[in-house]
Amino acid sequence: MDRQDVIIIGGGASGMMASIFAARNGLNCLVLDHNEKLGKKLFITGKGRCNLTNNSSVDNHIAHIVRNSKFMFSALNAFSPQDTIEFFNSAGLKLKTEQGNRVFPESDKSSDVIKALSKLMSDFHVKVQLNCEVLSVKKAEDYFKIKCVNNVEYTANSVIVATGGLSYSGTGASGLGFKIADSFGHKIVETVPALCPIVVKDDISNLNGLSLKNVGLTISVGGKSFYEFGEMMFTFNSLTGPIALKLSSQINRLNLNGATASIDFKPALSHEKLETKFLREFQEQNKKELKTYLNSLLPARLVPYFMQKVGIMNKKLTEITKQERLILINSLKKFDFLLKSLDNINVGIVTSGGVDVKDINSKTCESKLVKNLYFVGEVLDVDAFTGGYNLQIAWSTGYLAGNAVKKK
Repeated sequence: MDRQDVIIIGGGASGMMASIFAARNGLNCLVLDHNEKLGKKLFITGKGRCNLTNNSSVDNHIAHIVRNSKFMFSALNAFSPQDTIEFFNSAGLKLKTEQGNRVFPESDKSSDVIKALSKLMSDFHVKVQLNCEVLSVKKAEDYFKIKCVNNVEYTANSVIVATGGLSYSGTGASGLGFKIADSFGHKIVETVPALCPIVVKDDISNLNGLSLKNVGLTISVGGKSFYEFGEMMFTFNSLTGPIALKLSSQINRLNLNGATASIDFKPALSHEKLETKFLREFQEQNKKELKTYLNSLLPARLVPYFMQKVGIMNKKLTEITKQERLILINSLKKFDFLLKSLDNINVGIVTSGGVDVKDINSKTCESKLVKNLYFVGEVLDVDAFTGGYNLQIAWSTGYLAGNAVKKK
């Protein structure tokens, strides 16, 4: 195969986007991906529905980026969330906006997002080589040599690395992009899981699958506290769901030794209001058993665990002592778990860490160390909260690199 204007390594969200804009500008583009199909991680994003952006301002997106938000300023202004929406609308993909301004395909099928991107790639004559495992990238004078398995070699004037991070190894995440960056002298910021379950030391196996709504969750670690309100869920050994995942990205570089997670089951009620409520209802319903009464305050599955953990036996409300009442109130406001660790990076939704953005031009995503070498998407040390923000990072950086590549 003749030398390409640009080779994009990785056929995920950022790679596909980069190829479309580079090809639209008249460049010969080749996408190399070691999977059997394009967009493999994109396919499972948003539980298969693909929350492809957040229909909000650039400032809001910046505020939801955990690491290196300033680096993303140029990219998000060059290709905004509204540009993403217009891009997919123009590609014939009908979209809808749901709670929290999260944008999904109207069909609720991530495969339709991939189809829209694939069609554009085909329309602009982007070449794709699947099942192609890249081994190394080397610079030879003014072009690049990309060595693949089975002694296959490609050459290109420019290379865009869009290989993703380390999360979801089943989608092919291998850390290849970090190896390529390292080989060219780039610093790799330590990679840790982000948006992942928080493993606890307590035995919560009986709560597996139980969801909680409208609760407060506080992580206390090293004298610092992090709080989120909303929905969460228990697994057999961890806390997960939107607020737990968001907190995981805020504590993933802290020493979790001695850390606790505390659930406020009634964030709308103060201790004083709860005590007033208990005094009144205990008197009105004095013959009711504690277990039955707690069923009106907590999910039924949680009540036995709650009672066992706070150390109060089931009995009639009239038999509850003042001390026991205070324990119940305090536990409803602050139900503690000891933290063990964050879950494995493989189950994190995204990777935190990666190619140090100090060596990347924020206006083009080109390496400051190696001319015509670009890094986009999750391979960069940029990550955000859930809600469509991480995919917007992929679209915007892919757009920047695709537009920045020049024909020689």
